Amino acid sequence: MQKYIVEFIGTFFLVLTVGCTVIGNGAGMFAPLAIGSVLMVMIFAGGHISGGHFNPAVTLGVWLRGKCEATDVAPYMLSQVIGAVLGAITAKFLKGAAAVTPLRPATVPALLAEFLFTFALVYVVLNTATDKDTSGNSFYGVAIGFTVLVGAYCVGNISGGAFNPAVAVGISVMGLSSWPSLWIYLVAGFAGGALAAGAFKALNPAESN
Repeated sequence: MQKYIVEFIGTFFLVLTVGCTVIGNGAGMFAPLAIGSVLMVMIFAGGHISGGHFNPAVTLGVWLRGKCEATDVAPYMLSQVIGAVLGAITAKFLKGAAAVTPLRPATVPALLAEFLFTFALVYVVLNTATDKDTSGNSFYGVAIGFTVLVGAYCVGNISGGAFNPAVAVGISVMGLSSWPSLWIYLVAGFAGGALAAGAFKALNPAESN
């Protein structure tokens, strides 16, 4: 149960930070820095308990790579989505009546952007947090958080920069993205996570599960 609570907490604060830095008088151009940073600190806080996924695409990738029990996959994802929804509701409450205009991204560019940077995110997670050659390192949280930061700066204006199906649900709840666009984040996110796991296994054939 502790693992699921950690996944809930981390995803809650990730989505809360997204909402508070983007809605209304937020952090402007510094929003990606805050979002990448909160992911980093939550990974350092909970990584030793749950692995610090906070992202269903990461959970999928880690499971396919062989470092997550099959029985944990659904509870992890459920905890992440619940955390995202409550984080979104809290952000909306804190921001009051701030106006929100939902992003309606162009389908193909958004799909590609979300796919590429979710792939990059899960690829970095697998190589820094699950590989025996980097076991025990002290930099994995920074590497993962900065991957999200880079992705948000690169394609945030194209897709919204979710790279995370749970965050996609959260930004939909907050009205930052339109509900009809949710499928883009789900398809691109899970496809990116799955391909990253395949790439990791192909490039690390000696790495045992």
